[in-house]
Amino acid sequence: MVYKAGGAGFPSGLDLIRRARSIPLWRSGRVTRGGAAPFVVFKRCAGLPFMKHKLQRYYGRKELHFITFSCYERRSLLGSARARNAFVKILGEVRERWPFLLVGYVVMPEHMHLLMSEPARGTPSKIMQILKQRVSRALRRKKRRGSGGQWRLPFPEEDSGLKRFWQRRFYDFNVWSRGKLKEKLNYMHANPVVRRLVKHPKNWPWSSWSFYEKGEEGLIRIDPVD
Repeated sequence: MVYKAGGAGFPSGLDLIRRARSIPLWRSGRVTRGGAAPFVVFKRCAGLPFMKHKLQRYYGRKELHFITFSCYERRSLLGSARARNAFVKILGEVRERWPFLLVGYVVMPEHMHLLMSEPARGTPSKIMQILKQRVSRALRRKKRRGSGGQWRLPFPEEDSGLKRFWQRRFYDFNVWSRGKLKEKLNYMHANPVVRRLVKHPKNWPWSSWSFYEKGEEGLIRIDPVD
């Protein structure tokens, strides 16, 4: 059965995750138990789709959007905890100014995934434009003195002269069913483990995992879909 986000009978994200705890979503994946709760690990979730052709956007369907975008040339411009914290902070500010539901997310060193609704005004494309501009301006100008009195950027110094902070486009997948919602949440939360950044999603605070497994708000408020 297919549910529409916001429609009658649509299960909450928490309910979906509880149902999915021991269910592999892809045949190429496996279920791993390594801490507070089981999670699904995918063998193919480290990269981004190759966006060669014009991307199609489908808005106005009252569906969630699984959005992926990356740093310029896939460099690790969000490789520091300070840079990732700044991204999450700005994401929260944008969500407050242009309201939309943030159902899930993960921030990786060189790309990120958002699972969101369409905003109250405008489109996800507009939200991405504003978010990317604000993060770029904040991180490219933000410096901090190190212990030796030297100014430091929140990303590697060799990347400070880049002409852009972000790749120009983003990938947008419409999430129309509870199965796809479950799949995308698990995909995001497993990403840091697949990339061997941590051994379990609980050790990567820049995602919505703690909300769904522990009921904790984490670094940013999550809006479960009821």
